[in-house]
Amino acid sequence: MDSTTLADDGDAFTFCSTCAFSQACLSQGMDKSGLRDLHMLVEHVGPLHAGDHVFREGDPFEAIAAVRAGTVKTYSIDRDGREHVLGFHLPGEVIGLNAIAGDVYPCNAVALDTAMLCRFSFPKISVLATRVPRLQQTLFKLLSSDIGRASLLAGDWTADERMAAFLIGLSRRLSARGFSPDRFQLTMARTDIANYLRLAPETVSRVLKRFQDEDIIAVDRRELELLDRSRLEAIAGAILHT
Repeated sequence: MDSTTLADDGDAFTFCSTCAFSQACLSQGMDKSGLRDLHMLVEHVGPLHAGDHVFREGDPFEAIAAVRAGTVKTYSIDRDGREHVLGFHLPGEVIGLNAIAGDVYPCNAVALDTAMLCRFSFPKISVLATRVPRLQQTLFKLLSSDIGRASLLAGDWTADERMAAFLIGLSRRLSARGFSPDRFQLTMARTDIANYLRLAPETVSRVLKRFQDEDIIAVDRRELELLDRSRLEAIAGAILHT
């Protein structure tokens, strides 16, 4: 995956191929024109450039957004001014879900490269969810997976296990949206990966180098290829099965 990868926009009647909500609506026989009749308007946002914020902690919660292209990082800042990376959101994935319980966004979201978004008014999508049961189920599923990813690396795992699980997780998420599961870009900085995995940056670099030396992966700057998926899954196994 490169930073210019863009989801298929579909047309007046069909949805983007990677849209997190497309299958839910299509299963109910709804198309874009049907959503328009329900005043469920989708706002295209972007391009956002690296460093541009989608929202900041404390901003009023009005919408959730699906990433169409690029990568968006969510993070928080603690009382001592330290950044804590909460996640990386890829094309087809949704940001802002953790604001549903409150009136403001509880974290920050920033583009890591050139990003395009589809913005969904949450009050409107909530009304639509009452008309489309499958859409409501999709929202619950997205919330569940968001919570699951956030807690995935909270255990007492080794650096190798954390890195292997991170790479397999990226691969599976990209594959689910129709992108290559074996060749993709690490669009996030090594320091951000380290922060997210709760490791030192030098540890991340050391583990990646060892994986490369052992022919598990190939790395060329930000381009990464999985050479031995089964071995990587074996290393990550304990985390992937929690």
